[in-house]
Formats: sequence, C-alpha cells, structure tokens
Amino acid sequence: MSKIVKNLLIDDIRKKLTGVNDVLLVNAIGLNSDQTAKLRVVLRKKKINMHVIKNSLARLATKGTPIASAFTETEGSLAVVWGGDDIVTLAKEIIDLTTKKEFEKLIPRGGSVDGDRLAPEGVKTVSTWPSRPELLSKISGQILGPGAQLAAQLIGIGGTLAGQIKQKLEDLEKAAEGEAAAAEPV
Repeated sequence: MSKIVKNLLIDDIRKKLTGVNDVLLVNAIGLNSDQTAKLRVVLRKKKINMHVIKNSLARLATKGTPIASAFTETEGSLAVVWGGDDIVTLAKEIIDLTTKKEFEKLIPRGGSVDGDRLAPEGVKTVSTWPSRPELLSKISGQILGPGAQLAAQLIGIGGTLAGQIKQKLEDLEKAAEGEAAAAEPV
C-alpha cells in the first residue's frame, strides 16, 4: 500500500472515530458475506457502527485518543464497533449476537472504556452492568425516595392536625349554638 493511500485510510478512520470514547473490538473473520451483511443491518437498526480495520492502521489513527488503548495488544484485522446508548448497551448487544446461531463465529476481542483497555473476557463482564437508563432510574429513585417519604410524613401530620382543628372548630360552634339557644327567652 502506498504511503498516500495509507494516509488517506488513516484520516478516514480518524474522522469516523472522532468523539468516540468507548469501543469494542470483535473478530468477524468466521462470518461469510451474507452473515456479515445481516450483522451490519442488525447493528445499524440499533445505531451501532461497525468498521473492519487493519490493526496497524487503527493504532496510527487512534494515537493520542481515549480509544488508543484498545489496539495495544491486538493482532490482525478486527472490526471496531461503537455507538448505541452507552458501552454497556453496546456490550450487551454484542454478547447477545454471539449467542445467536447465525453469528456464533463473532468473537469479542476486547475494547476500550474511558481510555482503559478492556480484555476480551471483560466484554462479557461489562454486559452484566446496568445500562445508563437503568442507573439513572435507580439514582432518581434513591433521590426521590426519602423526599417522598418526608412529604408523606409531613402531609400525614398536617392532615391529622387539620382534622383535629376542624373538629375543635365544629365543637366550639356547637357549644356556641347551644349557649345562644340557652340564652334566648322561651
């Protein structure tokens, strides 16, 4: 490959991966062309990108970026996968695809999460983590839980106090009516 073509490929890869902080690497060599096309369609529907790349070109294109660590201990051609909601959703999707008979030859090879290298077995571990929406739901529940409990307690006490005040007013009105009736001449 000429130096000009190589530099064009590196620039293209760099543009595609600009702003990407988390990637997974997969080995898709065992898939035939039909399976690869179906895989790309499935991933595209979930807003996940896949790009087969030569390892040495990837190292050059990602040098100085958070995802450079993904390519430190890899060899040969790999597919770089990125996108989705977050790295957990991405890992869950890749692990789910590897369990399907059609894509059983798709092998997770690692990746990079927030600049840290992810080992091949780490992809499965990441897929067991809660996703971003799940975490946000748990956190909001934990934040709102004590506030809701406090509000219920204040409302409960306030409701009881208001009921007691209302009852006392009614008792006073009845007593005042009784006194007024007793004070009237017959």
